[in-house]
Amino acid sequence: MRNNELNDRYVNPYTDFGFKKLFGTEMNKDLLISFINSLLSGEEVITDLTYLNTEHLGTSEADRKAVFDVYCENNRGEKILVEMQRGEQRYFKDRSIYYASFPIREQGKKGEWNYELKAVYIIGILNFVFDDENNDYYHHEVQLIDKRTQKVFYDKLTFIYLEMPKFNKAEEELDDMFEKWLFVLRNLSRLMDRPKALQERVFKKLFEAAEIAKFSKQEYDAYEDSLKVYRDWKSTVETAEFKGHERGLEEGLAKGEEIGLAKGRKEQAIEFARLMKASNEPLEKIIQYTHLTEEEISKL
Repeated sequence: MRNNELNDRYVNPYTDFGFKKLFGTEMNKDLLISFINSLLSGEEVITDLTYLNTEHLGTSEADRKAVFDVYCENNRGEKILVEMQRGEQRYFKDRSIYYASFPIREQGKKGEWNYELKAVYIIGILNFVFDDENNDYYHHEVQLIDKRTQKVFYDKLTFIYLEMPKFNKAEEELDDMFEKWLFVLRNLSRLMDRPKALQERVFKKLFEAAEIAKFSKQEYDAYEDSLKVYRDWKSTVETAEFKGHERGLEEGLAKGEEIGLAKGRKEQAIEFARLMKASNEPLEKIIQYTHLTEEEISKL
């Protein structure tokens, strides 16, 4: 019998289970296609996707393993990697570049090859803010440019970052499919019914797929575990930030706050690693999410 811990009607897309349930299954592939097309503003029309292996190894045993949230290929052979990044990471831009190297170098061919590559898109849905200077600028599209001419140097590598905390539009303010998708991602777990502004067929399917009451016993248990990890992690982040600020104030306004925040981030990483170990998460994933060393994790 199910317990009453889950009072929401719809799944939380910021959990591992919720995100992969909505965007990482063949059954719901049309949801992912609609979401990606909305990001590209009609410039690229994707008609089909093929899901690829989300676990990737480097070219040697010494290389670090990468585990993607959703990795797919469109009907033109272009690679698309979608990541839900739930919390701020010190080197999240570096991580994006590192992840981009896998779909690039796996296109290499043995024997004679002219180095022609298919386009690669890295999409990061961020549950944090990294640009504090522009409060209304939440949709970042990054490519290689020539600094002098400001012209795109290479258009086959695109990084798209969505700063979700900055998106605060109400239902009646939504103008297009892009904004409707952001509204869904930001508010899904808080909604009790499908909003009138989201009448497109794709959203009808999304809300049906996201309804927790329709989950099987196995899905429900998996979601409950995933939600617990997410809530524990969120609580750990908030506590660490509070302790960091508190310690910083005690040690002095400017320098003390910087030291306190650094210690807070370390405490946050250690506590989150404990939670992930308790949930039997793979070592590679714990290292990826916390940036702790294998030795540090083994001592927890």
